[in-house]
Parts: sequence; structure tokens; C-alpha cells
Amino acid sequence: MLEVKDGKKAESPQQAELPLPAAMPRPKDMYEAGGVIYMTRPLDRPEALPGQTYKLRWPESEHAVYVTINDVIQDGRRRPFEIFINSKNMEHYAWTVGLTRMISAVFRRGGDVSFVVEELKAVFDPRGGYWIEGHYVPSLLAALGEIIERHMIDIGFMTDPRREQREMVAQLERKVVNLNSQDATDARLPRCPKCSQPALIRQEGCDLCTSCGYSKYG
Repeated sequence: MLEVKDGKKAESPQQAELPLPAAMPRPKDMYEAGGVIYMTRPLDRPEALPGQTYKLRWPESEHAVYVTINDVIQDGRRRPFEIFINSKNMEHYAWTVGLTRMISAVFRRGGDVSFVVEELKAVFDPRGGYWIEGHYVPSLLAALGEIIERHMIDIGFMTDPRREQREMVAQLERKVVNLNSQDATDARLPRCPKCSQPALIRQEGCDLCTSCGYSKYG
């Protein structure tokens, strides 16, 4: 029993206070919170899409590979929307289905998807590639990349890099021809006594330099 002294009840010993749990810091934005950020909204699929099917013969396979690319019109511009890769060769089934889904997902995000072509064309088969239509193709994936590139060029989504190279070569050739013509013309002109350039012409009874402006009558 508790004893009572001076008219007061005995008090029980005071318990120590437990520390409160520390408050969790609030994230500053959605990126720190681990939320999913969608850079662009996937394009909606219309009920009907224009498309093209390509037949690819790969020397290593008995059966052809068929590539179908469907397009969508966005902001007045035709762009690839989805791709389907099919073959009777069941050895290719798993990776062609995976590649079909991944590339189609990239196409539906919009933007400049021409990088898909470069990524596929850069794949090299360790067993070696084959010569197709006069040029070396390092792998079957690279051949698929060339088909996608050809389709993008045909619909006007990207420019033909080979055409740009041909135009650059033609411009260089024209510059060389003009330079040679200028050299031939300069070789036939007398040199200016002032600037020593082969640019001295005869005009209205005077010697006139087209390079420095020197003139002499007589």
C-alpha cells in the first residue's frame, strides 16, 4: 500500500518521453518522388493507315522476311507509325516480335525517329554479312534498317544521304572545273606591273588591272 504523507498521495515515478519519429523529407518534385514522366504522349492509332510491304531475301535464310510499315499523317507530314516483321523461318520469331513491338513503340512517340535507322545499320554480325545489290550489309538487322531508311526517304520523312553525297561531289567537281577554267584564263593574261597578278587587260586604249585597279594609258 502507498503511504500518504502531509495529506498528499505518493506519485508514481515519471516515465521518460520516447523520441518522436523523424519526419520524412518531402520530395522537391516528381523526379525525386520516383514518378513516371512522359516526355510525349503516344500518337493515337487511326482506324485505317497507309502502308507498304517490303520483301527481304537474306542469303542465310531459306524463307524471305516481309516488312510492313504503316504511316500516319501528323501536321501535314507523313511519318512511320508501326512496323510488322514476319517470316516463315521460326528461328527468327522471338526476336522479330520483340523488335516489332519496340520499334513500333518508338514510332508512336513521335518526334525524329530516324535514329532507328542508324542504330540498326550499325549492328554487325560476328559471323559476317553479305553483299546485297552491290554493297555490303553487315547483318540481317542492318538490312532491316536499310528497308526502314528506304521507306522514310520514299515518304519524305528523311532526306537521302546518298543524294546529298552526290550533290556534294557534283559541287566539288564544278568548283574544280571553274578553278581550272580560271587558271587557264589567268595564264593567258599578262601580269600587272604593280600587283604582279595575271589580270592585265586592254580597255579603251589603256592597260587596266582587274585585280588592283592599276591603269596606264598608251
